[in-house]
Parts: sequence; structure tokens; C-alpha cells
Amino acid sequence: MASEDKCPVDHAALASSSQQTCPVDHTGAHAATSDEKCPVDHTARSSWTSWFSSNSTDAPLDPHSATPTNTRLPQERETSSIPRMDGSKWVYPSQAQFYAAMERKNHNPHAPDMQVIVPIHNAVNERAWAELMKWEAGEGGDRCGGVKLVSFKGRPKDRTPKARWKMLLGYSAPFDRHDWVVDRCGTRLRYVIDFYTGHSQTPSANNLSFYLDVRPAMDNWEGVRLRATHFWHRWAGNLFSSSPSRPAPSSS
Repeated sequence: MASEDKCPVDHAALASSSQQTCPVDHTGAHAATSDEKCPVDHTARSSWTSWFSSNSTDAPLDPHSATPTNTRLPQERETSSIPRMDGSKWVYPSQAQFYAAMERKNHNPHAPDMQVIVPIHNAVNERAWAELMKWEAGEGGDRCGGVKLVSFKGRPKDRTPKARWKMLLGYSAPFDRHDWVVDRCGTRLRYVIDFYTGHSQTPSANNLSFYLDVRPAMDNWEGVRLRATHFWHRWAGNLFSSSPSRPAPSSS
């Protein structure tokens, strides 16, 4: 990935920190091991910030007219609903951490934007997990305390076959892609997530819309089984719902 496409986080600085924290050393004062990251691969963060900036109708902050610092931004962090393998939950970065990470990598962040970007960062990933759990419903994950997120990777430059096919049909390319690996009672399964912008007529900082295409990767039999079952249910459901219903028997 080219340097301009990378996330501002200096992953080489990640070393150690307390449990249940986002892994990113956003301030230089904190660090974390790879298994303590928040559920967003920060190598893809520039995809989100660049999309937000390009759709924002607000005038950007002139970096020469003010000197915003992360000390003015909230330090509070939001705990996600996404379970980790140790039973805790992943934790998202604060606005101050998000800003400091971008600033350290010279991405010219705008402090006022953090109050919008960070909630989007969190909410979209909550939606991704909710969509993933729809696939996992009824698959037995509740027998061992629920499905857990094991690892994740941002791959914004790697198009999935489905995304390439949709682009050939005239659809816009996804602006980001994640691969999430989950654990269901010892069974590991990779999910692919394509992130698309929505169909809002007037995209802006206050009118953001996203479409998430979440599905199991077909790189093992479990993924193939889930995809085939999902396809059958949809096909059969559409077939039977389109069949003319029989008239109810008379009660004479």
C-alpha cells in the first residue's frame, strides 16, 4: 500500500498496554499489543477520513489560522459491543487519540471533524458486527458464550470478486474493505466486508449514508455452507412467496 493510503497510526510503536484498550498509540504515551486493538484496522483509516472530507460541506479548518491540539478534544473512549476472545469488549479510540494519530503521520487533521468522524468510525463498525451476527444466528455460537472477533485486516485496495462484478455492472467501487475472523466455539471463519457510500442525494457531514456488504468468505467449507444455505433460503423464499396462494376452503 502506498504511503499516502496508509492510516496515520504508527503500528511500529505498538508495544504494550492495559487490557481492553484500542491498540493504537495515538498519543505516544500509550501502546498496546496486537490483540488489544479496537475492531477497526487502522491501516485503512485514511479511506474513511478522505471520504468524509470529500463529502463535507463545512469549510475545512485552516491549519495556519489556528493551532488545534488533541488536548482540547475529549479523552473519553467508547466500549464496543464486539466481544474479544478473553471475554472483554473491544474499545474504540477517543477523539484525542484519533486526532493525534493522524497528526503524527502528517495527515493534516481538523480537530472539529473528530466529533463527526469518530462516531461514524464507531457506528459503522457496530453495524458491520450486527450484519455479521445475522449470518451467525442459529449457528450454535451461544453454546460457548457467543461469537467473538479474533482478528481483522483492512484491505481497501483489494477488490473482492463480488465488488469487481458490481463495478462491471456500473456500481461504484467500495471505499473500504475489511476481513474479520471470528471464532464460533472453536470454529474460525473469515468474513468479508465491503463498505459503500449510500444513496443520499446530498451527502455531507450531517447526512452520511453507508451500505455494508457483509458475507462469509468462501475459503473453507463452513463459509461455503453458510453462503449456500443463505442463497437457498432467499431463492426458496422468493419462489414460494411469488406462488399464487390457494383459496381457503369454504366453511359450508
